[in-house]
Amino acid sequence: MADEQTEPIGLIAGQGSLPLAVARGIKAAGHPLVVVALRDQADAGLAELADSFAWAGITRLSKWIRVLRRGGASRAVMIGRVSKRRMFAPLRVLRYWPDWRAVRLFFFRLRHDRRNEAVLRGLADELACGGIHLIDSTQFCREALASPGPMTRRPPTPAEQADIEFARPLLARIAELDIGQSIAVRDREVIAVEAVEGTDRMIERAGALCPSGGWVMLKIAKAHQDMRFDVPTIGPRTIERLHAAGGKVAALQADKVLIAEREETLALAEKLGIAIVGVE
Repeated sequence: MADEQTEPIGLIAGQGSLPLAVARGIKAAGHPLVVVALRDQADAGLAELADSFAWAGITRLSKWIRVLRRGGASRAVMIGRVSKRRMFAPLRVLRYWPDWRAVRLFFFRLRHDRRNEAVLRGLADELACGGIHLIDSTQFCREALASPGPMTRRPPTPAEQADIEFARPLLARIAELDIGQSIAVRDREVIAVEAVEGTDRMIERAGALCPSGGWVMLKIAKAHQDMRFDVPTIGPRTIERLHAAGGKVAALQADKVLIAEREETLALAEKLGIAIVGVE
């Protein structure tokens, strides 16, 4: 049996570039890579990096477990977005028909609490029952985490820094209440708070409510963020939306917020005059 340093590591992959970054990190660390690619979500390029690869539906938990265990993995990383919109496409009933593990999870365990965090924790517990233990999703992509201080050449102005300091305790409380993890502020006035709509929609709403622009976005993790899943993330699309909506700063909690396609994201922010800063 392989020891912990060389044992296969599983990757349950959703959308975006982060699953590819994690896959490369797992391989660079010397682990064989076993990939469960979520159908209609994951990048097909993961197959080229994997020692073992299979597509699986997002509600076929038993198949996830079979693929991972067949590849020798007992630990796995779960990362990447899952588009709920695609779940409601035509023929969704056939495409996403749940297996018995998914039925047990959603219709029994989560019967009275289907908040995002409850779903993810229940999913982790169901995988553990099958012998698959989820691990810190940032373990193999630490370089993608926000670093302390300015990450662009332009730091926040004194006024922008004052807005960041004003927003920090407010957002900490909002995140603690499991409302959202982002806030938009200008001149120490709250413009918008992220809720179930997500960061992109909050940015659009902030732009509509503050057409003069010049506002600051702060994004943090929850006080007791479970780094196995749902780690707050930004990427090039976030910066594009921020620019279009008049935002001038993205303040991110250092070592807790992931920056997808980090080099491209920072370069785009430089080009568009947006400051990106890591805050403690």
